Amino acid sequence: MTQPITITSIASISSLGINTEDIWANYQHSNHLLKEVTFDDKNTWVSSLSESEKSEINALRNSNSRYSNLDDSVLYGIFSARRAVVNAGWAENDNFGINIGSSRGATGLFEKYHKEYLQKGTTAVLTSPTTTLGNISSWIAHDLKTKGPNISHSITCSSALHAILNGVAWIRSGMTKKFLVGGSEAPLTSFTIAQMRALKIYAKEDKSDYPCRALDLSKAQNSMVLGEGAGVACLEYGILKRSLAIIEGIGFATEPLEHNISLSTDARCLQDSMLMALEKLNPKEVDVIVMHAPGTIKGDNAEFTAIQQIFGNSTPALTTNKWKVGHTFGASGILSLELAVLMLQHQRFIGVPFMKFNPPQKINRVLINAVGFGGNAVSILLKNTQN
Repeated sequence: MTQPITITSIASISSLGINTEDIWANYQHSNHLLKEVTFDDKNTWVSSLSESEKSEINALRNSNSRYSNLDDSVLYGIFSARRAVVNAGWAENDNFGINIGSSRGATGLFEKYHKEYLQKGTTAVLTSPTTTLGNISSWIAHDLKTKGPNISHSITCSSALHAILNGVAWIRSGMTKKFLVGGSEAPLTSFTIAQMRALKIYAKEDKSDYPCRALDLSKAQNSMVLGEGAGVACLEYGILKRSLAIIEGIGFATEPLEHNISLSTDARCLQDSMLMALEKLNPKEVDVIVMHAPGTIKGDNAEFTAIQQIFGNSTPALTTNKWKVGHTFGASGILSLELAVLMLQHQRFIGVPFMKFNPPQKINRVLINAVGFGGNAVSILLKNTQN
């Protein structure tokens, strides 16, 4: 990339917490943050916000009468965006752009209003405006009082990293110098869980130490677990004192569909996106890869095969956070990016407790992968600002 674009702030809300210190502390221990709750009379593993985090969201909901009818996915986005912008020192008159992705959007509200329609034959006045996908970015823009462009999109599980692609493109075009990017997801509903169970990819009820075996290439059954949360990052032109990491490379690719959720056994789309992100860089220069690794047999193995195809004997240390926080769909990429930034800052590799990879002595570059239903992949290469 010819123009230096950096991440100057990142904020999130998930089962990891809301403060950077707490999030990093939660990454230090080998315990997962999943718990069993009941959906459709079945014990189900999920990764949900803590009670204190839910209180923060309820306080936000009650702070403005117009926020009382918004979906959790919108409120998670607003909450994270506020913190990210404050940390970056952005002002209202900056008129920065916004792009927040989501796989499902206003899932909870949509299910609520549809249920009411089936029961009554009518629906509430605010049903349409509060369930459109575009209301995530537009409400964040409203809350932050920015007049810059605001975009929402759904590109399934790679939505957040696609938002980064868009932010980079806008900045490189010269149309803006700042862009707010990320993803938000509130998928812990009966209907969404039922959809994942129908695909036979959801973790079954068991009492194992790690219900989600993301990156375990020897697992005998699928183990995906859903999580909720959001993450937002501030992108800016140039390397600044407050820059957390440099976006050194971006890559994207899509492979032809053989099935609605298909991914080739060697994840050709991920191979292409990783090669594009690396450009002319020697693969040996990458120290860590934060994998998408959803915890499914085919998904994890396909991505691992793709990495082997690109890196061969110089495969970097591999990790993922889904064993700990679950799969947050459209927000998963930004949470992976946050983990990458933290590893760069603290110079400590965060691995998967049931997998062994030799930690790098120094972390200078981290590659982040995301891939969604339909074989659309994104890879983002981050570089330490100190080198």
